Amino acid sequence: LFVLLESDVFPVTYFNVSKDLALQRLLVEWDVVKSAHDAKLAMSFEIQVNRTDETTSTTVLTEYHNVTLDKLGKPLHWIWYSDIPLECMSHAVRIRTKAETSKIWSEWSLWETVLGLDTSNSSEPQIFPSKIILEEGSDTTFCCIGRKGQIIKEFSVLPAVRVFNRTSSRLGLLTMENVRHRETPHIHVCCSYSQDRCPAHAAFLVGRAPDTPKDVSCETQDMRIITCTWSKGGSTYLYGKYSSKYTLFAKSSQKMVQCTQSCSKTCACSWEIGQQRIWNVTVTVENPLGKKTAMDVFNVNHRIYPTAPFQVWQKCTDTEITLCWNYQSNGIELFCQTEVLHPDGKADLHNSSDMHSPHRSITVGGLQPYTEYTVKVRCGAAKHFWRWSEWSEARTIRTKEATPSGKLDMWREISPVLGGRNVTLFWKQTPGFRANGRNISYEVTWEKIEDGSRPESISLSSVYNSTMIFIDNHSYKISIMAMNDVNFSLPSVLVISRATDNSTEELKEEQVNGTDDGIFISWKPRYIYDSYIIEWCNFPKLRPCDLQWKRFGPNTSSAVINSAAFVPGVRYNFHIYGSVANRASLLEKKTGYLKELRPLPDLVVDKVELTFNAVTLSWDSYVTNESQPGFVRGYHVYVSPIQENCSLKGSKKHILPDNSELCKYTIENPEEKRYTVEHLMSNTKYKLGVTAYTGGGETPIDNFIYIDTPYNYNMLYFLFLLVIVPTLVAAICRWKKKWVKECCCPAIPSPNKSKVLSFKEFKIGSEKVLKINDCIPDMLAMDNKAEAQKL
Repeated sequence: LFVLLESDVFPVTYFNVSKDLALQRLLVEWDVVKSAHDAKLAMSFEIQVNRTDETTSTTVLTEYHNVTLDKLGKPLHWIWYSDIPLECMSHAVRIRTKAETSKIWSEWSLWETVLGLDTSNSSEPQIFPSKIILEEGSDTTFCCIGRKGQIIKEFSVLPAVRVFNRTSSRLGLLTMENVRHRETPHIHVCCSYSQDRCPAHAAFLVGRAPDTPKDVSCETQDMRIITCTWSKGGSTYLYGKYSSKYTLFAKSSQKMVQCTQSCSKTCACSWEIGQQRIWNVTVTVENPLGKKTAMDVFNVNHRIYPTAPFQVWQKCTDTEITLCWNYQSNGIELFCQTEVLHPDGKADLHNSSDMHSPHRSITVGGLQPYTEYTVKVRCGAAKHFWRWSEWSEARTIRTKEATPSGKLDMWREISPVLGGRNVTLFWKQTPGFRANGRNISYEVTWEKIEDGSRPESISLSSVYNSTMIFIDNHSYKISIMAMNDVNFSLPSVLVISRATDNSTEELKEEQVNGTDDGIFISWKPRYIYDSYIIEWCNFPKLRPCDLQWKRFGPNTSSAVINSAAFVPGVRYNFHIYGSVANRASLLEKKTGYLKELRPLPDLVVDKVELTFNAVTLSWDSYVTNESQPGFVRGYHVYVSPIQENCSLKGSKKHILPDNSELCKYTIENPEEKRYTVEHLMSNTKYKLGVTAYTGGGETPIDNFIYIDTPYNYNMLYFLFLLVIVPTLVAAICRWKKKWVKECCCPAIPSPNKSKVLSFKEFKIGSEKVLKINDCIPDMLAMDNKAEAQKL
């Protein structure tokens, strides 16, 4: 029984230090007394690494290493990687021990020193590390060792980058951090005793360790030879003898295969597999900076990659293609897949089910007559499917002709002429129509409905899409059929009603608006019709105008009409027809623009009528019809005095780009081409302008007309009556003052001069008073009761 005391120590009994210059590391090996192994002690070891040059000694590392011993008594190991080349300086290592349950460390062992080349006496400077490949992203320290007694004066790196340089008398250290290939693909280091020459120099390459091989895949086409492929990783920046080398090891229970490759983008190795089915493949890539591996374990029966089918041939009808082919099965049970590429680019895949016949085939149906299809076939293992073979050579096949399918879409334009009508027929292929043949032509037939007369007909080649026929004023049935080398299509029928002399009420044309997608048309639905037709001209100003039409179902009452021919500023007219039993009737008329533009700038004031306080403008010659690039919705009349801003009653203020101010009047009726501007000042200069406006803007205010209002002679007459006449009357009155006074203002008698009041008893003071009781008044009114009582 081993009893461990806190004071027990276990000194090192064996201690050795060696260096591995290839990997720049120190290998430390030691052992302790046998009793510690027997007790399976948990031990702690303190290890110190010392670095020494000719003048100084520095401890660069202190590390604790914990381990539990076993009874085998094997020595212990520890590895330390140096951050500078071991050749540059001498390194010494020492160690001491302590049981984890103890508080006392053993004595330090003696220093075990591994000498560097700084102790040598070479005549020329030496540069380390000796390897010439540096790993990208690493921190690298270079050292230069000079001869004893010599001083290193020049130790530098090219290209010039940020470095940390420390140089003693005969030892120089230079550190580059995070080395990048893009910045420094090649590094040149120079070391010298003087600054004018470089006796010692070294070149280094910056590279990367290889990436792990990608997409390792092994497969066989014939069950005799297996091929493994893989992809390289990113660039290592290393070439030639330093480039990455790939090695494949393939192992089965009875066979070992080795294949070495130096490849570009994709690598491959092949070998005969014999009777072996289970294989373990290891791909290794290695360069001076590292080594990576990838593995693949597989059963050959599960990695079958067949060869492409060959000798492909076909037979077809109007709607089916039967494709046949051969292939090398090599005893492998395969199934195949056919791709049928349609003219619109759509591809259909069809799998074959017959896996036992040496001649494989597949029939694909549901195809269109007289249409080119591109077909090809590939195969894969029926059991343990791995991947498809390559496609066979593609073949282009045209199906046979058939009767045209669907109907043509037919429309008409009727023009009355002497003795009847000219009917221009137009037709186009609907989305559901197919010619189904090489040679297509059209047959137009028309017959009178009332008397059952013999039909007339004409045939037209495929280059035509319209024709004109003459009919009288009776009702007619017109039909058109497409024809190829096989048969006729179903007929499309129109019925032209009997011409009558009864004048129908002219339909009013309604305005419609353009949108971003086209011109929006709506109409009132009538439930007696089974379809509606909208008719318009793509080029309304030309003859022929390129008549177009579009059909809609009975439940539709609006549509957006668009055409590549539609342009802004052109008025398009639309006629809406209702159709029942192939007989069409005009229901509504619409007119509109894809986008309205400004009106034509040729508005000219034809007539100006002027008074002292008003002016009347007329512009009857300005047109508002379809020649305008928009619906003329009205006019603006602009007025302003020449010398000042305008403030006329009933107007709105309008500011021009030059900040001048005008009075603005708006006329909202486009047919009202006369306007009177009132409340002008007499004897004043004015400028006036008239513009038209549409939904796209108004004409520029460029051409002003200038007027001078005349003097107001009525005002002069008024001033004469108001000033001159009163002045004249005043002068006459002053000249005949006495006469005027006697006539207009006679003297009023004074009560003091009255003889009636001459008696003494009628005097109070100096005033004469008449007593009321001596008079008999007609009426007595008392304004003041108190005064009345006094009296």
